[in-house]
Amino acid sequence: MTLLDRNAPLLPEPFARWFVSRGWLPRAHQLDLLAKAQAGASVLLIAPTGGGKTLAGFLPSLVELSAVASRERRPSALASPGGEAAPQRQLYSIGRDVRREGGLHTLYISPLKALAVDIARNLEAPIAEMGLPIRIETRTGDTPASKRQRQRRDPPDMLLTTPEQLALLLASADAPYLLGGSSTLFSTNCMHWSRRSAANCSRSGLPAYSGLRLR
Repeated sequence: MTLLDRNAPLLPEPFARWFVSRGWLPRAHQLDLLAKAQAGASVLLIAPTGGGKTLAGFLPSLVELSAVASRERRPSALASPGGEAAPQRQLYSIGRDVRREGGLHTLYISPLKALAVDIARNLEAPIAEMGLPIRIETRTGDTPASKRQRQRRDPPDMLLTTPEQLALLLASADAPYLLGGSSTLFSTNCMHWSRRSAANCSRSGLPAYSGLRLR
């Protein structure tokens, strides 16, 4: 039995093929975390350095976002007279009294801006290799003001940021739009922050996946 046969119910075909192309097998804790995430549970993952905890943490978001993109590419039942699917309207504005579609799907909190940038760079490779239509960006103190403004109007699917930048986002008028529809909060290597975030997510119903480095 191949990887594609064995994990088809849990791991979508593009992801299974990507593992096969690398000569890898998904680790048990990566698949377990994916199953927990799909069940809507919060998870605390403890794994040694090199144990694949970063991929484990982002895998649920990548799988969910790829599934959403796949559904959106299907022909819509609402078509224009010419037979083309009618475009869905999205409203973008600023302020707490304006309802908008979109917002962040996944928010990753890094204790170090360099770590956020490094993880984003590492995620871009599998996203590109699998051809996933997923936007991933970073937001740190080094991010140009023009890009930070654009992220508030047109946020990526996944944002990797720092606690300081998160505080600024929470204080902005765009916070309900940016974070109100988020489905995943993810942190690594930050024990105290992870404890607080897990408690807050438990109260709000937002899944939180944390990976802690063993030394």
